[in-house]
Amino acid sequence: MTTPYSQDLRVRLLGAYARGMKTKQISVIFAVSPSWARRVKQRRRETGETTHRPMGGPGVIKVNRARLTELVHEHPDATLAELRELLEVDCALSTISEALKALGLSFKNKRSTRRNRIVQTLSNDGPNGVHGHKMSMPLV
Repeated sequence: MTTPYSQDLRVRLLGAYARGMKTKQISVIFAVSPSWARRVKQRRRETGETTHRPMGGPGVIKVNRARLTELVHEHPDATLAELRELLEVDCALSTISEALKALGLSFKNKRSTRRNRIVQTLSNDGPNGVHGHKMSMPLV
């Protein structure tokens, strides 16, 4: 992840604007893009702020993870859309998925019935395992 430009650079850039320098000159001298230099100046003019804004996402957790855990235990076969509906939140399905990952919960193929008894029909005694059509004991 990139880091924001230093406060020292911002102060020197704004000082150059105060001395009457043009954006093109400032961008060349300080090795920054002209658009970034204009945005720093504009932000100070509109809000009075010169520091960088926090980086990263909003950090807002829309999903009550304790409630999500309860719902997964109550409805183990529920889809992401069904879980979102049960939680009564307005968010993307990926938000539910990420919350499940953070909780260490995952969708697993769970068998609701016993496994079928699979019987091996070909023995593996020939080359490539295709010779000898002997019936053998069922695999468990």
